[in-house]
Amino acid sequence: MNLLDNLLLGFQTAFSLVNLTYCFFGVTIGTFIGVLPGIGPLAAVAVLMPVTFYMDPTAALVMIAGIYYGAEYGGSTASILLNLPGTASNAVTCLDGYPMAKQGRAGVALFTTTMTSFIGGSLGILLLILFAPKIADFALSFRATEYVAVMLLGLIAAAVVTQGSAFKGLIMVAFGLILGTVGVDLDSGVPRYTMGIFELRDGISIVIIATGLFGISEMIFAIHGGRAAGSVQPVKLRSMLPTSKDLAASGGPALRGAAIGSMIGALPGTGVTLAAFMSYALEKRIARDPSRFGKGAIEGIAGPESANNAAAQTAFIPTLSLGIPGSPTMALLLGAMMIHGIAPGPLLMTERPDMFWGLVASFWIGNVLLLILNIPLIGVWVRILRIPYRFLYLGILPLICVGVFSLRGSYVDVGLVLGVGIFGYFLRLLHFEPAPLLIAFVLGPMLEENFRRAMALGRGDLLYFFQDPLGSVLLISTGLILLLAVAAPAFRWMRHKKPERPGFGSS
Repeated sequence: MNLLDNLLLGFQTAFSLVNLTYCFFGVTIGTFIGVLPGIGPLAAVAVLMPVTFYMDPTAALVMIAGIYYGAEYGGSTASILLNLPGTASNAVTCLDGYPMAKQGRAGVALFTTTMTSFIGGSLGILLLILFAPKIADFALSFRATEYVAVMLLGLIAAAVVTQGSAFKGLIMVAFGLILGTVGVDLDSGVPRYTMGIFELRDGISIVIIATGLFGISEMIFAIHGGRAAGSVQPVKLRSMLPTSKDLAASGGPALRGAAIGSMIGALPGTGVTLAAFMSYALEKRIARDPSRFGKGAIEGIAGPESANNAAAQTAFIPTLSLGIPGSPTMALLLGAMMIHGIAPGPLLMTERPDMFWGLVASFWIGNVLLLILNIPLIGVWVRILRIPYRFLYLGILPLICVGVFSLRGSYVDVGLVLGVGIFGYFLRLLHFEPAPLLIAFVLGPMLEENFRRAMALGRGDLLYFFQDPLGSVLLISTGLILLLAVAAPAFRWMRHKKPERPGFGSS
């Protein structure tokens, strides 16, 4: 089938009543979650994932994806009005969005973020349509060695580009790989790390890991910090109309941000936060007057908002074409596909073209729905920000426990998710990023399977991994990135350490 036929098939699937309804629910829930500071799309997807187990697989993926990019749209609202980022990638929007709100231009800032988000998301979808099939066709020629090399590169990238220490990121990757081995070994049938608990023989569900790390830990952290609702000024539709000067100033940054986000988002494991900060740094560097940034420069919100939404869409490229998560939320999407019995990777387009192209078509529909949700309904989102968060969290916790219990009807799973949540809370206190752990947990079993297959084909010879040019380049690149990540702190320490000068009269 050519590209036009595929798109027609996709829109036919996406415009079905069921998929269209779940797309609307997904972007609405995503916007709601994005508006609330600190929760983020990852926690929302983790909490709601058990609901999708009883849905049609295509509708489930459409809703999960809608929550993901819907939260990126809505995350700027709290950043501008309260100086509290709705998601991590919206943190940079606080720098100029909140000063604009204090200047009485909150409506213009909200309109700009919505329109530039639409521009970035549209470009990201276009690149997904053009490049994902080509990458999938190329990936069909991959052998086990290439898959191992690509997965290792994704794991190291996820550890290195984390916001904290790269060394801590590597620790989280290692811990995630260990958790991924819990359960019965499929080759030998021997239980591993089950500690005699029968319920662990099937392994730990990704829902438990994700919900605990990003749902319960966030609630504990928020309750411990005493987070309350903020004082929000009303925003009227009339105040959202930008001037011609605002439109001219935001056009270029929106296009540049979309380009940056499209490139960064397509890299496995990088996520959208890096794209937003890179866009902000570029706009500040090329500005004629960089001193305006941080004081209400419209370029400071147009570029990053376009970048993070473009990255949110292109993150689906490695996820759907290679089976390598482009972000932590994409790791949950892969987990949902596996639970529904769908094998992620290059064969998805040939075996389930209606699902793949229906999902892509739903992105266009969802982005249009988000324009409707974020501009005319801005008053609704402003009122939501006034709800005390303690009431929201008290409603979310029972939902988590019921959802986890419904997986296997086991109270052990409920205890596990609470334990993982407490563990995630202490990780946050110690400044460990949990996202690399989740990515490693998803990729670990696939990495082990392909490694064993490659070792069997190579008869136990590790040099077998370097027989193919692509695998050799990827493994060498992974090694260099790992070496730089480990060596960089030592070089910084040596550079900043001042040599002690001998005192007067010393020998």
